[in-house]
Amino acid sequence: MARLAAERATGALHGHCAAVYLSEGVVVHAESPWAPDMGARLTACGRLSVADWSKAVAVAGPDRRVGSHLVEDGRLTRGELELCHLGALFDAAYFALLPDPGPDRLRFLPDVTHWLGPVRPVPAEVLRREACRRRALLDRVWPWPAVDVSPVVPRPGGSAYSGPGTGPTPSQRTVLESADGTRTPGEIAWRLGRSAFNTVLDVRRLAAAGLIDTPRQPAGGGHRPLPARPGGEDPDPDPDVSLLIRIRAALEARL
Repeated sequence: MARLAAERATGALHGHCAAVYLSEGVVVHAESPWAPDMGARLTACGRLSVADWSKAVAVAGPDRRVGSHLVEDGRLTRGELELCHLGALFDAAYFALLPDPGPDRLRFLPDVTHWLGPVRPVPAEVLRREACRRRALLDRVWPWPAVDVSPVVPRPGGSAYSGPGTGPTPSQRTVLESADGTRTPGEIAWRLGRSAFNTVLDVRRLAAAGLIDTPRQPAGGGHRPLPARPGGEDPDPDPDVSLLIRIRAALEARL
């Protein structure tokens, strides 16, 4: 992706678990089956109905301007569109930028554009830094990547935990309530229409607290844990709306 960015390439880079779309070297979108897309997020929270989203894709998708159409049609404000887009993009890009299983698994399709259309471009280096930050955070919480892709299996009484500390957060309780012993963190994220990374982060914290089972062997090979960032705990560990607002402000300052 760094080479394509340097070459100011336009097209879609497909990896083993995600696709990243570039336009003249900057990333304009990313999607992964492990991360809920914009449609899942907007409909799950009730901001758009499934019918409204489907209509926008059908009407504006062929012209590659679904995002602009939603704003022009009064369905979303520009700020809502950009924040939702950045959330979906960074979420999917995290999986796109997991350690490369080999160059033979990558393929670049030049001049391919996404049906969403341009919203808020992001430099490739910004995505790389954020992916590394997120991976380091996960490994500080519980350095066992197998839990990221394995079924979430609550331990008896886990949702009613009353041990040391405050117990599960509301977000973690939502994950526990959706865990039926067969759903992976990604499947839970799609079901809830929420960030896949935040779901994985909740799952790792639940595993660290002993509230869910930890797989004995890494699923799919996992990745090598990265060292923790110097200086102790991350002052802002959860990528949330405030982070996305800061990212958008930083991108605007670069223009």
